[in-house]
Amino acid sequence: MSKSTNNLQHIVNELSFAARQRSINDTHWAARAGLPKETLSRLRRRDNCDFSTLASLANAVNMYLGTVDTTQPLLTRDGHFPVEIGREYEESLLRLCASDSLNLAQWVAMGPHFFMAGLAVMLASVDKYDRCGLLLLAENISPGASKPDIFERWLKHSPLRPSRFLPMLETTAHHAI
Repeated sequence: MSKSTNNLQHIVNELSFAARQRSINDTHWAARAGLPKETLSRLRRRDNCDFSTLASLANAVNMYLGTVDTTQPLLTRDGHFPVEIGREYEESLLRLCASDSLNLAQWVAMGPHFFMAGLAVMLASVDKYDRCGLLLLAENISPGASKPDIFERWLKHSPLRPSRFLPMLETTAHHAI
């Protein structure tokens, strides 16, 4: 099965799920989209289709088709964390932390605010970094992030593990010198 087939079937499955969540059967869904029911049935077996067909089906269940920036990580439902930390993303976070940057725009561009604020709080715990500057940065990114109970929540839910990240950061910072 080709990648496009997987993508198309994924989209059709997502839209079908949305229709079911709204108690819309295939007959009504196709009618709402202005399509014959047979088109919907055939679409489930095809490996391609017109964009306008997918857009009509999405619109019929109050959804839309869009694009996703694959350079940014997928986020948890609450938008507070990346779902996972891939190698490239981890390396970019390591470079940011090793740079000693306290630039707010640079930090917020790297990921969800709550996640990035927690990363700054974690980094503030390392002796060689500017503790006051990082805690202030964390508060500017996500107010309250430096409070112990909030940081505890960050530690519990973050996909980034300090026990892995901090030794890698030490190595990255050492090589940057």
